[in-house]
Amino acid sequence: MVNLLIATAAPSVTPDFISHNDFPAFCSHPNTELAPSLSLSAIRVHRSANTNQKDLSLENPHNPPHGPVTSGDYAALIDSCNSLSFGRQIHGHVLKKGFGGHEFLGTKLLQMYGRCGSVADAVLLFDKMAIRNVYAWAGIFTVCTTSGDFDRAAVLFREMLLEAIELDFFVFPVILKACSGLNALEFGKQLHALLIKRQFVTNIYVGNALINMYGKCGCLDDGRKVLEKMPEKDTVSWNSVITGCAANGMVHEALEYLETMRLSANLTPNLVTWSGAIGGFAQNGYDREALELLYLMQEAGVKPSYRTFASILPACARLQNPSIGKAMHGYIVRHEYKSNSYVVNGLVDVYRRCGDMSAASKIFSKFSTRNVVSFNTMIVGYCEIGEVRKAKELFDQMKLFGVKKDTISWNSMISGYVDNGQFNEALLLFRDMGKEETVADSFTIGSILTACANMDTIESGKQIHSYAITSGFHRNSFVGGALVELYCTFGDLAAAQAAFSGISERDVANWNVLISGYSNNNQMEVVHQLLDKMQADGLDPNIYSWNGIIAGLLENGKYKLALQHFSEMQTGDMKPDIYTIGMALHACSKLSTIEPGKQIHAYSVRCGYDKNSHVGSTLVDMYAKCGTIKYADAAYNRISQQSVVSQNTMLTGYAMHRLWKEGISLFHQMLAAGIRPDAVTFLAVLALCAHAGAVNEGQEYFSLMGNYDINPTLKHYSCMVDLYSRAGLLNEANDLIKEMPEEPDAIVWGSLLNGCVIHRNIELGETAAKRLIELDNSNTGNYIMLANLYASAERWTDLARTWLMIKDNGMQKSPGCSWIEDMNQIHVFRASETSHKQTNEIYSTLDNLTLHMRQEGYQIQNYL
Repeated sequence: MVNLLIATAAPSVTPDFISHNDFPAFCSHPNTELAPSLSLSAIRVHRSANTNQKDLSLENPHNPPHGPVTSGDYAALIDSCNSLSFGRQIHGHVLKKGFGGHEFLGTKLLQMYGRCGSVADAVLLFDKMAIRNVYAWAGIFTVCTTSGDFDRAAVLFREMLLEAIELDFFVFPVILKACSGLNALEFGKQLHALLIKRQFVTNIYVGNALINMYGKCGCLDDGRKVLEKMPEKDTVSWNSVITGCAANGMVHEALEYLETMRLSANLTPNLVTWSGAIGGFAQNGYDREALELLYLMQEAGVKPSYRTFASILPACARLQNPSIGKAMHGYIVRHEYKSNSYVVNGLVDVYRRCGDMSAASKIFSKFSTRNVVSFNTMIVGYCEIGEVRKAKELFDQMKLFGVKKDTISWNSMISGYVDNGQFNEALLLFRDMGKEETVADSFTIGSILTACANMDTIESGKQIHSYAITSGFHRNSFVGGALVELYCTFGDLAAAQAAFSGISERDVANWNVLISGYSNNNQMEVVHQLLDKMQADGLDPNIYSWNGIIAGLLENGKYKLALQHFSEMQTGDMKPDIYTIGMALHACSKLSTIEPGKQIHAYSVRCGYDKNSHVGSTLVDMYAKCGTIKYADAAYNRISQQSVVSQNTMLTGYAMHRLWKEGISLFHQMLAAGIRPDAVTFLAVLALCAHAGAVNEGQEYFSLMGNYDINPTLKHYSCMVDLYSRAGLLNEANDLIKEMPEEPDAIVWGSLLNGCVIHRNIELGETAAKRLIELDNSNTGNYIMLANLYASAERWTDLARTWLMIKDNGMQKSPGCSWIEDMNQIHVFRASETSHKQTNEIYSTLDNLTLHMRQEGYQIQNYL
């Protein structure tokens, strides 16, 4: 609470819509003797050719052309002075000529020092003034408030009251501005009471200042009461209440006052009115409404200023609509606003958020003032689109242009490295930041800890932790959360708990990080304990809490438990979001359970999530793995904006179901649409070719990878080996294995061995089996494949020897397993199993299917 006689806390500077032109200034004095009516020809200002400094001299005093120099002459000269050094010379002449104790000139000098930005000179002059009348006090208040030193203004106002100076109305608009800057509502109310007592409250200038103060202190009701009681209102009165409503988020109330003002016969909204309303809507996230107000403003014949565009351009940027940005750009160019740095930087940010860094770069290069804001905007933009190298070039150029990097510059570059996976570069840049003696903040530490969490070793993270403790950042909520995440990533839950305990004010996000960490580390009992503790601390778990738990369960392969938690979270008021739906569908996909998947699909349709590329792709994957490619195709067609991920998922589904024609058709549609295929795309296409036996097409697509700068991986080679092996081109498959840039794995040799079994190539098959067993001699399946090879060639001795190896090694053949879902129940079957209650019906059906297959000409191989 701020009292009239008590100094207040340090202020923060806020803009003010009331200028000193809105009320009678104290620069004039009722004493007409002091009015600057005399000629100034007796005073001559000239520039010295040698020093290039302003100098003040008097004409010959023995023969003055217009009489002696008066206080009015000095007053006029002081009013026109905007140079501190020149002003000090004038001050010296004033003292020399005996006007040192002149109240009026003292006030003028106070104003001059304030105008020239020298608060220290003004305060020194004020302290030495022998007589300080109300005009001098008002002058020093103005100097303090103009410079943002609201606390000093409040202290001086207390001193003025103690000196029993006769108050006048023009003092209060200035001191109310200081009150606004301090956000001192109680202080403002005390001033209001004093104004009522002194009967100044009916003055229009005082009333406007009161409305402005209440608005900036967040007490709009009192501000509106002042407006209603004012006997006379002007445009400033309405502007103050409209701006106050807008600044406090009461945008619809601001709009109502704007409409009332528009309908008034006496007053018309001006530039300040419209700009205040537009700025309020934009600052509170009503971006489209702010644009609509801009259009109404133009229709009303009011031309926007650069301040208007400084408010509206961030709204345009958030909308991320290139057409709106281009329209704004055109208007700015046509009306010559491109020279204003705020407007140009705002326009650069619009294009940056729209992802058009080419246009942003052109504006930056051609029109932008090279300052820290413009550089930071461009750095962030390049980092967002992955052009980290260009961002670093600009970062390095700042010094060449004489622009000093601030903490935001370093943070932007460091977070850019982190977001693009260049963690080591982020760490090196952080070390350079220390060498430049730029002070890191909580965002710097949080970003660099994220980099450490993604590196191979925890040592760097521990060093940053030590730095955070030294600087006190470890108690910060953001940094503390990053530390918890770091230690959870490396499985050090004790350190994570300690870091969590060190946070001074824990919020829901901190709890979520810890809960997610324990869930990822498969500590579900602790997770439920943490949920209870979180609620005991007065914080309720939110959707991110549940998402973290479910994600951890999926990470540990506990898909059934993940679905159980998905159901549990819905028993309360918690509704799944798009990420929850995606994870639940992923669990269904892994379990190949179609009924829960259908229910989740129905929910996603109601919420519109199924049109999202991520959810849609997960639906496609789930239905494909559950054997229902028709539903997968329908889910794919519902996706509003196809991506390479969604198309790859559909391609993989077609490959899984061996739908060669549909898969290759989709691949060609991708290429025709200009979507650049990636490594996963070609993996699905090659799998399609392998299942279809399309050797020529497979070779063509394998060669096509180079056109897209994709180097084949071991998986791509595996597909080609499988393709050749299935087609009986075993020598080609073996040659490809020899050409592989990497050592072939068990999958590659298994594909070749499988082809040898099918085509009864014993010699090559034995080689493949030998290499396969060398890679994994504990896998019974490898010996079984070798046994099948001998069985296919009727080499019974070798077959018996292989079985003896299996027996001697104590191996057992894992029985084949299949399952089917019926009426929300999953039935699991293993080879030769007779425990199912419907065993007789099952084997009868199997015999019928075998009979039908033989009648259709299929060859049934009874291998092991």
